Amino acid sequence: MQRKTQTAEYWQSFSLTPTDIEFLRTVLVDAERPLTTLEMAEALVSERVRREESELRADLARGVLYQPKKQYAIGDSVIFPQLDYRLGEVVGLRAGENPEYGQFEVITVDFGSGRRRREFAASLDAAHRLNADLPDMLQSSAPVSSDALLTGDARDLPAALETALRQDDGFASFEDHWLPKDLLAEIHIGHLNIAEAIIDMNQTALATAALQKELDLPAEIRDDIAAFSLQAALAADERFDQVGPGDERQWFLRRLEPVEAHTLPEALAYGAEAYDPAALTPDLAKLAFELDDEWSDEVEVSDARRAVQTATITLTYPHAISGTLPLNRHARNLFPQGFGERTMVTLIDGRWGNRFSGWVNHGGRYVAGLQGWMEKHKLPAGAYITLERRDDGEVVVDFRPKRMRREWMRWAQLTEEGRLDIQVRKQEISCEYDEQMVIGGDRTDELAGLRQAYAAMPLAQLVFEVFSDLAGLSGSVHAKTVYSAVNVVRRVTPEPVFAALASDDRLERLPESSFRLIA
Repeated sequence: MQRKTQTAEYWQSFSLTPTDIEFLRTVLVDAERPLTTLEMAEALVSERVRREESELRADLARGVLYQPKKQYAIGDSVIFPQLDYRLGEVVGLRAGENPEYGQFEVITVDFGSGRRRREFAASLDAAHRLNADLPDMLQSSAPVSSDALLTGDARDLPAALETALRQDDGFASFEDHWLPKDLLAEIHIGHLNIAEAIIDMNQTALATAALQKELDLPAEIRDDIAAFSLQAALAADERFDQVGPGDERQWFLRRLEPVEAHTLPEALAYGAEAYDPAALTPDLAKLAFELDDEWSDEVEVSDARRAVQTATITLTYPHAISGTLPLNRHARNLFPQGFGERTMVTLIDGRWGNRFSGWVNHGGRYVAGLQGWMEKHKLPAGAYITLERRDDGEVVVDFRPKRMRREWMRWAQLTEEGRLDIQVRKQEISCEYDEQMVIGGDRTDELAGLRQAYAAMPLAQLVFEVFSDLAGLSGSVHAKTVYSAVNVVRRVTPEPVFAALASDDRLERLPESSFRLIA
C-alpha cells in the first residue's frame, strides 16, 4: 500500500510534466507574488501526493482490494496494490494443492489484452501480511507531509525543479524567485538604456526602486511585480551587475568596475595541492593557521570573532600585484555580502580619508579595487594592512606607517634562462611589514609568465628550488618566507608548502620553524 510519492525512487526520476507546469503557473497566479524555488517545490510535492491519493481512491472504488484471506467468485473485479493497483477480473477458480497451508483456493485473474493471466491464493487462513485489516493498512500508509519529503526522499527536488523551470520559456526568474513571463511588466531595450544612462550619470550603484521611478512603467502593474520584472531584465543584461549589500538590490555597470572585480586575476588563480597532513608538526600547523590564507581549510569563526570590527592582515604577493585584499577568516566578516556574485563597498583611505569603491568578490575570496591605493602608498607584499568596519558598513583600510627609509628586502626577478631568481636590494619603505614575508618585484608581466613555466612542476620540487635560492641569501630560511616566495609563481596555501619542507630529507629542521640545507 506504499504510495510511489513516498519513495526515493519516485523523486529521483522526477520530471516536470505539462500538468505540473500548468499547476505551478496557477500557484504563482493565485499567490500574486514571486515565489521561491522551495515554495514551488512544496506546492508541487503536495499536489503530486494529492493526485496520487485521489487516483488511489478512484482505483479502490473500481473493485475489491486483493487479500489472500478473501473469497472471490468468477467475474469479480479485484485490485492488486503490489502490482501498481492493477485491476483484474477473476476468470477461474480451483482448489489449492499445498498441504502446508490447509484448505484454500486459487483464482485465475485476467488483466486485460496484452497481459498474461496470473494465479493468486484465496480463502487462505494462514498468516500473511496482506491479510491485515484494510483500515489499518490505509492508515499506516498515509502520506507524509511535503516538508518531511523535502528533507528526506525528495530533498533533491528543488534543484531538479529549478533546472526544469529554467528550460521552460514560460517562466522568468530573478535570483531564486519565479513568475510566469506573461505576468511581467514589459521591460524593453529602451528602459535598459535609460537605466544604464542613470547609473552612468550618478557613477554609483542605484537601488531597483530608484531606477524604477525613472522608467515610467504602467501604473496598473503592482510595484512588487514591476520590481521583479525590472530586476529579471537587468540580471539578464550583461551591462548590469547586482552589487547591493544584505537584502538590498543595487545595480552598477560592469564597464565602470575594475576588470579584477569580475575577472579573477591570474595571480590569484588557486589550485588545491595534495599533501600529507601528518607531515605538519604542531608548530608548522599553528604557523599555517596564523597565516590565515583565504584558501586554507575553513575554520568555524566564533560569535566573538564575528563581533570584532577590526582586523590586521598581511598582504601577500599575489594580492599586492593584483590590487586586492584576501577575504580570509579575519577579514571576511568585515565586508558586506549580498545576493549577487559581487558586493560593492565604500572603502576609506585611513591615511587621507578619501573614499573609493571596492568590490567584494565572494567566489574568488578577495576584495578588488585597491590597486591605486596600494600604488599611492607604495605598499609591498608583506605589509600589514589594518581594516575597520564602521556602523554604516563602510570599511577603513590602512597600514602601519613609519618614516620612509631605504631598507633591504627580498626581490623577485627573472633570470636570462627564464627562471625565478630572488635577490635582496634596498627599497624605500614607509610601512611596517612582516620581515619573513616581505618581497617585491619589478617587470611583473614577465614574472607572470613564470606561472606558466612552473605550472607542471611538482610542488615538492618547486618548494626545494625556491628554498635553495633563498638559502643562498641567508643560509637558514623561515617556512613563511618559502610560502611567500612560492606564491610569486604559484598560488598555494601554506599547508602543502610546509608539508613539503618537513618531508624533504635534504633539509634540516631548525628552531622556530626554520630550515637549512644539510651539508
